[in-house]
Amino acid sequence: MANLKHPKEALFSGEKPTPIIPACEHFAGSEKMITKALENQNKMGGLFDITMDCEDGAQTGQEKAHIEMIVRVLNSELNKHKMSGVRIHDYSNQYWKQDVDILIPGAGNIVSYITIPKSTRATQVEEMIQYIQNACKKAGITREIPIHVLIETHGALFDVEVIARLPWLQVLDFGLMDFISGHHGAIPKTNMKSPGQFDHVLIRSAKATVVAAALGNGIIPAHNVTLDLKNPYQTYQDAKRARDEFGFLRMWSIYPTQIQAILDAMTPDYSVGLEKSYKVLMAAQDADWGPIQFDGELHDRATYREFWEHLQKGKITGQKLPDEVIKRFFS
Repeated sequence: MANLKHPKEALFSGEKPTPIIPACEHFAGSEKMITKALENQNKMGGLFDITMDCEDGAQTGQEKAHIEMIVRVLNSELNKHKMSGVRIHDYSNQYWKQDVDILIPGAGNIVSYITIPKSTRATQVEEMIQYIQNACKKAGITREIPIHVLIETHGALFDVEVIARLPWLQVLDFGLMDFISGHHGAIPKTNMKSPGQFDHVLIRSAKATVVAAALGNGIIPAHNVTLDLKNPYQTYQDAKRARDEFGFLRMWSIYPTQIQAILDAMTPDYSVGLEKSYKVLMAAQDADWGPIQFDGELHDRATYREFWEHLQKGKITGQKLPDEVIKRFFS
């Protein structure tokens, strides 16, 4: 078994595969809300990510204590699934470097991703990524930490194609509220809710631009929150419209009941065809990833990539897989 080549090594030599990550990320700022989110994540079996928030979560004067709390929680037994990222302060805030300086040495091997908010130019994002990379080198962290970038300003939207090509990028997030606020009344605030958030021409254009830039560069586009906190069906409708009409593959949650609604709307049924996917992949692996026949069909690396993506999505959405499949592909 040890000599079998893994799909990541065999199928994506020199290429960047599209990230396979949950369709929902849940934001939590305070230690109380972060703890509740982790408990819920554990209860649901790791079906969603958690974003631990410094930008809106840290109280004024408590910025250092807040990121230290986040590092402590990331390293705790409660972080069972290691599916938690951190939104640091923005480029104009004096504390963003402090966030990185504490987060990377303290939890650089554990944090799932780092989210960068409110950038107004691609050069700002590039500088922040370089600072994170240098912090990793200093701390002896050899992994690439995925970077998520919020597109919520005029400048970031203008530079979105450049931002999407920066190193370590995994997700482009669309930030609706700051985007509308940045138009200084030209977009009525009523469009922060549906149906306006999907129908206003400027917002539709911005969302389509973000999705196209993300998908064109092999990264995931993530949709903004639903402000109607206690109406799961509204969240479901927003998530479904975001996926079906715009191509968003992920969405933010800011209230616990929104999580399942987003997962239901944005996650196809990956149980369909799952058995064929792993059986073809095991046969291909046994054949050292050369062409094979399976049930009278010819398969090669082109179809193997599709089956591998399907298998990964099946696992991340909680589908039950045989022990041998787990051992071969996910151990």
